Amino acid sequence: MNCEICQLKELEVEHYEIEEVLRCILHTIIFHRALGLVRPKEIDLELFEITYVQCGDTEVEKKIDEKIEQFICWVEKHPNKKSQICLSFYEVKNKQASWFTNKIERLYWEQWYINLNVVQQPKMHSSKSSNSKVTVESGEDSHEDRSVRRTTLEGSLRDVLFQIIKFVNDKKDHVPPIPNREGVISFPYEITIPSSSDSAFGMDMIKRMLQTGHPTMLS
Repeated sequence: MNCEICQLKELEVEHYEIEEVLRCILHTIIFHRALGLVRPKEIDLELFEITYVQCGDTEVEKKIDEKIEQFICWVEKHPNKKSQICLSFYEVKNKQASWFTNKIERLYWEQWYINLNVVQQPKMHSSKSSNSKVTVESGEDSHEDRSVRRTTLEGSLRDVLFQIIKFVNDKKDHVPPIPNREGVISFPYEITIPSSSDSAFGMDMIKRMLQTGHPTMLS
């Protein structure tokens, strides 16, 4: 089966920016893959001059928030590491394993890789020198640097949102038939974060793609 992969532009974020950035990206992708009855909900980011749209579905919001919380816990245990979050859409197929049992197989048809470089917040320079001016100036420089970095991140986040929209508009042939369900629908999906037990996230993803099991339909 043809699985389209989108590698999103890497974003350099500080710890306190992770939650808003991931919410914005994950909800934007899922909104563009939503089907059926959708009540669009506009969200203004607090840290950036950016507005994005959610599906207005509490289950989707809950699942995304849970995954972001898990990812933040992973980041705290693995500081200064680049990381990926993968949002995968799949089809569910029943496959007869034997005369008496059926296996449920996931056929992945689209995967989005969110690439983050979480950086430590630079510390203010302190000096025991009697010249207090040095300390004040370094603090001002630090504030200016953070302002420039924030502006850069906002621009990069906008680039990622445009990248998502362009991918959705350009890549349509691989999208499977719409499942016959009522209400707010998303194609079945999963959000994968780096695992503390696996040294290589790539290997973890391969294992997940090969495994079979009972999928969960998230809204």
